[in-house]
Amino acid sequence: MTDRSNEDIVAQIHELLESRVAPAVASHGGIVNFVDYKDGILKLQMSGSCAGCAGSTATLKYGIENMMKHFIPEILAIEAEDDAITNPYYTDREILEEINLDDTDNKSL
Repeated sequence: MTDRSNEDIVAQIHELLESRVAPAVASHGGIVNFVDYKDGILKLQMSGSCAGCAGSTATLKYGIENMMKHFIPEILAIEAEDDAITNPYYTDREILEEINLDDTDNKSL
């Protein structure tokens, strides 16, 4: 491992997310956001069609994690969290705001 600062590592993470990850997941309606990096653990947020998608776990572990570890040896593992306010079936925030997802009266989505 190198003796790079967290700022350098985070800058490289952002660059890889923007240049390699974002275009790939966007082609499927997904979004992957940086949350945190600390002590070798990179935390990402899965949004858009990635939120709640069973395939996003495979994408994260076998795609994103392997690539990140290849380019950034300081990364030991990646953890992900789903974006709780993202409904993967709607991509327009205005639609999501119009639909009260907390309603339990079985509104049609």
